[in-house]
Amino acid sequence: MVVLDPLANALSAIQNAEARAKPEVVVWPASKLIINVLRVMQREGYVGEIEYIDDGRWGKIKVQLLGRINKTGVIKPRFPVKYRDLEKMPHWLRRYLPAYNIGIIILSTPYGVLSHKEAIAKRTGGVLLAYVY
Repeated sequence: MVVLDPLANALSAIQNAEARAKPEVVVWPASKLIINVLRVMQREGYVGEIEYIDDGRWGKIKVQLLGRINKTGVIKPRFPVKYRDLEKMPHWLRRYLPAYNIGIIILSTPYGVLSHKEAIAKRTGGVLLAYVY
């Protein structure tokens, strides 16, 4: 397996396991970015428990699935957005999410990895990473 974008591979594995109604999925290789994205998804109620498994190489992440993900994916290229753009619901929010108040867009900000709702609450911008609904 060629790993060009580990975050894209992780989200693809999660979406495929959700489509087959699996109770959990093991994602590898693990990285801090993937763990932080999964924590945002956990805070928003899309996934359950997240467990890091150290296998002596890259590491693996066991993710409990709740059956609440319809679609997830990465945003490429990773667009930078300002707080003003987040606030006024620009075209990219309509582009990646199906409807108003359905789903989240995950950003990497100076405060860490946050959902777009948390970024608006903290009044900060960032770089778009992924979407989930």
